[in-house]
Amino acid sequence: MHANSSSLSLSPSLSPSLSISISAFFLEFARKIGCRHSRDHSSGVASFFEDPNSLKKVPCPSIFDPAERYISLIVPAFNEEHRLAGALVETINYLQERAQLDSSFSYEVIIVDDGSTDRTSKVAFDFVRKHTIDKVRVILLGGNHGKGEAIRKGMLHSRGELLLMLDADGATQITDLQKLESRICEFAEKELKSPLLSGQGLKISDVSVAAFGSRAHLEKQALATRKWYRNFLMKGFHLVVLLTAGSGIRDTQCGFKMFTRTAARRLFTNVRLKRWCFDVELVYLCKHLKIPMIEISVSWSEIPGSKIRLTSILHMLFELVLIRVGYGLGIWKIRP
Repeated sequence: MHANSSSLSLSPSLSPSLSISISAFFLEFARKIGCRHSRDHSSGVASFFEDPNSLKKVPCPSIFDPAERYISLIVPAFNEEHRLAGALVETINYLQERAQLDSSFSYEVIIVDDGSTDRTSKVAFDFVRKHTIDKVRVILLGGNHGKGEAIRKGMLHSRGELLLMLDADGATQITDLQKLESRICEFAEKELKSPLLSGQGLKISDVSVAAFGSRAHLEKQALATRKWYRNFLMKGFHLVVLLTAGSGIRDTQCGFKMFTRTAARRLFTNVRLKRWCFDVELVYLCKHLKIPMIEISVSWSEIPGSKIRLTSILHMLFELVLIRVGYGLGIWKIRP
């Protein structure tokens, strides 16, 4: 009896100690991410695109430079040798058709190889050889940093007035690009006619707005076909997202998102998370920076080869806590 009461008496003292240790861990982790972000932001190391046709290095542009293309498409890729080619063929065919119909329509596709260990980079460079480096470009990250970091690098080195991120598997129909584009243009044109902005010679790319592709309309069908434990995990994840970033966007994780150049510059110079939950961080930043968000239903199909595992869900939850700690305690500073 004495031993039982002794062990019970230790639990109240262990609980605060454990809480303090966990809090200290998250604080230190968030601080390190903040320091790393500051180094990345201030780094002056030159970056280049490799041109396999001329064998020359082409300097990377900056998101701070004036736009040189109408639209940039950023495709993050990690071990996508089997799915990338099909998605790129469909995407580039669509872009070429639009360019033939409209001489003012210019584009670029930026493939960001996130440290692939298969033939992803070879597939990507084959498209550069075929379509030239003016139309298709490849960024090699070296090691695997995460989807968020791959997209961030692509955004920061793009030339478009509009910037679209899309997955390498082609799960979303590329023609849905026009849904996001039309809603952004409609919103921006209305803003440019307002008394505050009219007469200043501004363009659509100068208005901050983000369009989020959404699969929320497919939720009932997904619930009916997924395993019960996946539904349980995803419901729990959505609840934590709601508590972290608030309401407004029902589907934060769809990989089909479009930004004006100004919005992309403000968001991707601030984003810190490198892996799964950078999408949630984008929503958080949009709200803090008062960048309007539009959620638009898109066509989507399940493509075999998903990289989401149980450990991915756990990592997502970890990153959601980091968002609360990093921004909530002022460790991560937001540039306007």
